[in-house]
Amino acid sequence: MSINSMFFLTAFLPVVFVADRLCMRNTKLKNVLLLLAGLVFYAWGEPLHILVLFLSIAVNYGFGLLLWRLRENKRGAQLALLAGILANLGILGYYKYFDFFLRILNRLLGRQIFEMREIALPMGISFFTFGAVSYLIDLYRGRYGAEKNLVSMALYLSFFPKVSVGPIARYEEFGPQLVARRETYKKTARGIRRFAYGLGKKVLIANVLGSCVDKIYAQDINNVTGAMVWVAALLYTLQIYYDFSGFSDMAIGLGKMFGFTICENFDYPYLSSSVQEFWRRWHISLGSWFRDYLYIPLGGSRRGTVRTYGNLLVVWLATGLWHGATTAFIVWGLLHGLCIMMERAGWKRMLDKAGVFRYVYVQLVVIVGWVFFRVGNLAPAFAYLKRMFLPWKYTESTYVLRELMSNRCMVAAVAGVLGMGVVQMCIRRFFPQAKRLRGSVPEMLYCMLLVAASMLCLINGSYNPAIYLNF
Repeated sequence: MSINSMFFLTAFLPVVFVADRLCMRNTKLKNVLLLLAGLVFYAWGEPLHILVLFLSIAVNYGFGLLLWRLRENKRGAQLALLAGILANLGILGYYKYFDFFLRILNRLLGRQIFEMREIALPMGISFFTFGAVSYLIDLYRGRYGAEKNLVSMALYLSFFPKVSVGPIARYEEFGPQLVARRETYKKTARGIRRFAYGLGKKVLIANVLGSCVDKIYAQDINNVTGAMVWVAALLYTLQIYYDFSGFSDMAIGLGKMFGFTICENFDYPYLSSSVQEFWRRWHISLGSWFRDYLYIPLGGSRRGTVRTYGNLLVVWLATGLWHGATTAFIVWGLLHGLCIMMERAGWKRMLDKAGVFRYVYVQLVVIVGWVFFRVGNLAPAFAYLKRMFLPWKYTESTYVLRELMSNRCMVAAVAGVLGMGVVQMCIRRFFPQAKRLRGSVPEMLYCMLLVAASMLCLINGSYNPAIYLNF
């Protein structure tokens, strides 16, 4: 199931929301209800994959109790933490990277010895696994005690607004809300408003842009011009932002509707003036996870320049692999890592004096990276990039670009460019009084229009799951 599907919007969500309110202020009963809802939500598309979620819940509940019992035994606690991390990464590695490593072995051996298993990826496994690992590490660090209530532990990992595409909520912030949280009319209204904006982002912009992007990438590469590749790359840059930030908005909004506060995940990343800044604004929960649980434990920037760059290399290799088990994702991660290393080495000081050029530089890096991301395979990605940077060599196609780009797509692209922070920045600067409209009747009507238009599009068959659902 997806939080942007018609079944979720018209049946699942209304039933769960009403049932939650009928539980009044009984937090324990609400937790049981939300846990059951999360399990139904997760099992809806592929029932067998719920066993993976059950395994993750059991593993982390058990290791959490073991870590708490061994808290006075440093050596024992370290071994328990290591075993818990390896268990989590083992589950993730089997489903996400097993075939990837078999392909590497076959290439190293020079022949097809191992057959690919084509293992289906359970929904949200990267997200709830990283949430589970952070729970164990922070428990070991003594930031809180072990969760002894199995229902609470299970709900933390399976809460349906965030289980599929995040954000990666940490137990340190989420755990206390499992015991006590407030559901107010004001918070519920903010949640509904946030959900409406997120749904509009996904359905009215990302899905429309995606239809054009898919048409271009579906063509034989020899039938694609340089201009077409540039259009596809630019539209995909907008699509992935509105897709992922839209889902994050919906998750945060749903959390508020049920009394939870979920961490923010985006802060207008395309307004960044450096790649470092981009990653402080894009997928914030993942970036902070790698910073706190990989980069800093490796030594961060405290052990000299060479060690710092080595740590950055490891982090960005891991970031690429987290997103996908292909060399294209590794190159995508290393591209961003290399740019960050260059910025730390002095490039950033030059950018600060470069005016508008620094924004052009960031966008170019991001757009080139998204080509690797969208194509998912190294050789075809380089072929598309060749057409992008040598467009005069590739001008012939049986299609005219206008045939592949509808009027709706052009309108969505314009709306996407304006809405990625440009309009918001102008409003804050020139119309600060506009903030009074938050929660007003006009905004309520606008949100109702967004939801109605989105549902109309979904009825007409434009449903698309989240891009990050594959990660």
